[in-house]
Amino acid sequence: MADILTLSHVDAGYGPTTVLSDVSLTVGEGEIVALLGANAAGKTTTMKTIFGIVRARKGQITFQGKSIERAPTSVIVHSGLALVPEARRIFSRMSVYENLQMGAYSRPTGSDLEGDLTRVYELFPRLKERTSQVAGTLSGGEQQMLAMGRALMARPKMICMDEPSMGLSPLLVQTVFDTIQEIRKQGVTVFVVEQNAFMALNIADRGYVLQQGRIVLADAAKNLLTNDLVRRAYLGG
Repeated sequence: MADILTLSHVDAGYGPTTVLSDVSLTVGEGEIVALLGANAAGKTTTMKTIFGIVRARKGQITFQGKSIERAPTSVIVHSGLALVPEARRIFSRMSVYENLQMGAYSRPTGSDLEGDLTRVYELFPRLKERTSQVAGTLSGGEQQMLAMGRALMARPKMICMDEPSMGLSPLLVQTVFDTIQEIRKQGVTVFVVEQNAFMALNIADRGYVLQQGRIVLADAAKNLLTNDLVRRAYLGG
């Protein structure tokens, strides 16, 4: 299996503060890979660095074999990477339909938007029921569905999800992770940043553990579920 995303010895941070130190990880095409860590471990900074929102100070990031660590965010998105950001970040004053249209802004004019809308609505029937509703009036779970649907409208090769379970009820968390598995079945690679280690590792192929900006563990997800450090720090065991 070829790697679709690679971070090699990446440092990044804000101003004089270094947040990520010597971070190396890979995501293989067709995989679900989880990045786990506590608050302030550097998970969101990792995501921002992949998308060029925070610039890597050192190291290399490649997507589909091409270096992207110096590329503008717009170029990275056009290359086939889509982001489901932390806290959803939907366009709250727009309708559900308009939000989904915004997800396709990077695609060529005249591409099959209606066909992709149909696929998103099949994955998220609740969005179809609320297609004309103002997005800011949706529940937290519905907003998460919308953020995921919006990302899929870009027809990405890979989706990066930042804390998709944040603020959701246990039932909705299960729904979100079931949907992530379905997205992978449709041929989209998934990189998920999560605090909910149990849920993430139960659907992932592999996982990494980030502590204080450094990767301290990397293994198959099933092995991380039984690892003593992971059990003590993230699984309450």
